[in-house]
Amino acid sequence: MLAAVLVQPERFEIHPVEIPVPGPRQIRVKLEGCGVCSSNVSPWLGKPWFTYPFSPGALGHEAWGHVDALGSDVAGFSIGERVAIFSSNSFAEYDLAETNAIVRLPEDLEGEPFPAEPLGCAVNVFRRSNLNKGDNVAIIGIGFLGALLTQLATLAEANVIAISRREFALEVAKRFGARHTLQLEDMESLRCELLKITGGKLCQTVIEATGQQFPLDVAAELTRERGRLVIAGYHQDGPRNVNMQLWNWRGIDVVNAHERSPALYLEGMQEAVNAVEAGLLTPGPLYTHRFPLERINEALRLSTTRPDGFMKALIEY
Repeated sequence: MLAAVLVQPERFEIHPVEIPVPGPRQIRVKLEGCGVCSSNVSPWLGKPWFTYPFSPGALGHEAWGHVDALGSDVAGFSIGERVAIFSSNSFAEYDLAETNAIVRLPEDLEGEPFPAEPLGCAVNVFRRSNLNKGDNVAIIGIGFLGALLTQLATLAEANVIAISRREFALEVAKRFGARHTLQLEDMESLRCELLKITGGKLCQTVIEATGQQFPLDVAAELTRERGRLVIAGYHQDGPRNVNMQLWNWRGIDVVNAHERSPALYLEGMQEAVNAVEAGLLTPGPLYTHRFPLERINEALRLSTTRPDGFMKALIEY
């Protein structure tokens, strides 16, 4: 099979490698595609703590395709079934997945891309956010995750205030149900605007969906007394500074909305399948750029620079 190998910063190469053999409790999937995650950007750019080259297919973890082979102890799955998986080497034509990291895709979704891991992540973040009808909810960072959370919060009848640096992203948030949109700029301007929108009360819930320091600072400033600050962004590039005096004084509840339990990952992925099938989630418009495997570096470059018109890149085989 062909697999992408990250051989050095900003350089994937396409190598022929052996097709993997499933272990007793694994399933092999002939992949149709794999999403490019924002967490792929740091290893692609290069950080001191990464070692190169990566293993073939590594970093790809948002894949879908058809069951191709079953391990000796696997029951309940059939060759040819269309599935989505949460694995770790899916920038390749085949990958293996444990049986507790696979969801079936219904016939209604045939032909549609389905990066289940980030869709399930959005569902799990939404659940942890514990939104109520009529809540003022600020979502900071309107990328793929932030746009999906905008849609889910709107379905919960929350009053969504979308905040982003990109005008294009704010237009997407409007289409996904945001009642208000604000530019992510200086702290005081944002706070003044939000006070006007909320009648001087700030937000019951603020969801930070960027994984960066400044939006995290903004998120705390926009959270009302005894409000909830939900950290949905993936903060992977080192420690963060927080204004503990502010957090403490306002009595903010802080929720780190990242799951590490395989069972919870699977639960979120399955709920995402159900939500997309029912039309409650419509991720299709967010798949803005699609590339063959040999153009994976271009996909990562766009995921890094995030120009107007970009939301999420998919690699398709």
